[in-house]
Amino acid sequence: MTDDTAKPVRRRQARGEKRMAELLDAAAAVFAEQGYAKASTNAIAAAAGASPGTLYQFFRNKEQIAEALTARYLERLRAAHGEAFDLAVAELPMEAMLDRIIDPVVAFDRANPGFYALLSDPHLSKELASAKRPAQKVMFEQLDKILERRAPDLPPEKRTRTAEVAVHLFRGLLPMIMAASETELPAVVTETKAALRAYLATATDASS
Repeated sequence: MTDDTAKPVRRRQARGEKRMAELLDAAAAVFAEQGYAKASTNAIAAAAGASPGTLYQFFRNKEQIAEALTARYLERLRAAHGEAFDLAVAELPMEAMLDRIIDPVVAFDRANPGFYALLSDPHLSKELASAKRPAQKVMFEQLDKILERRAPDLPPEKRTRTAEVAVHLFRGLLPMIMAASETELPAVVTETKAALRAYLATATDASS
């Protein structure tokens, strides 16, 4: 293939990638507004300014859209968690450590309500429901490493359980965080940090 013939192919690929990204953006908005169960492919296509036929050129059904959207979010989530769960935070005072961990995670979740709506929907298929596990696993594994550095005398089994409970505590409070208005959010996040601080302080003090 010559350069001249390759250029139209690359342009078509670029247009296709752009249209796919637009459809995923639209799906995120529709899922956030309507929830996964109520959302339809027609609504997603309309939100993207595309016809249903155009949507079906890229995705067979709503579940395939959700799978692609989840994969995109998880890639972004890993980058956000890499910042939040830097092992260096283990050396900080507990309050500062939680600021460094919680603030980026809250910012990510608040900026991506479609992801939250998708993964919290009880009507997801078993395959899609399992897609939330990598997100939780990233949080759990990184927090476990932070606790290992912060409380080296904590028995491994206790440390692992502590990290898991802390992650579930945060995820349990996430509905309040997501529902809070911008005015209410600081107070809700402050209370979330206070709950985690009290739990982690008690758990890690047990090692001394």
